[in-house]
Amino acid sequence: MSSTRSFNKLAASAYRQARPVHRRTRSIFNSAAPSRTTQYFAPRRIAWPSARNFSITALKSHGHITPPKQGEELWVTFIDKDGDEHKIAVSAGDNLLDIAQDNDLEMEGACGGSCACSTCHVIVVDEEHYDKMPEPEDDENDMLDLAFGLTETR
Repeated sequence: MSSTRSFNKLAASAYRQARPVHRRTRSIFNSAAPSRTTQYFAPRRIAWPSARNFSITALKSHGHITPPKQGEELWVTFIDKDGDEHKIAVSAGDNLLDIAQDNDLEMEGACGGSCACSTCHVIVVDEEHYDKMPEPEDDENDMLDLAFGLTETR
């Protein structure tokens, strides 16, 4: 017997012992009421989760990317680690991590974009756009101190 089959039998046996039974049973002390002890120890079938539901990739529906309306699009250029440029039309308010992942660009976001890990930090190359950004808050600076491959800005 394979180890998987024996594990499944062991798990099924343990599961059977703890599941309540939904049929009515009679107690020897009170024939009108179901027995509380016998309700909890009858065999049951286990429905194991399907292996098809398992995925190691991020869900496409993670972000809320709004397709830009004609004439209202903003343009973002991603430069990957190989130096290739990817110019993408986006809507105002969209998250850069979600935009990159939606366009199959390699950008890790280990925390799912919750600002807890700094794996998705970006470098703003254009000085004009960098100057328009608000100063980083203390929490952001603390997180960036932990970032791998961080470069000094100007």
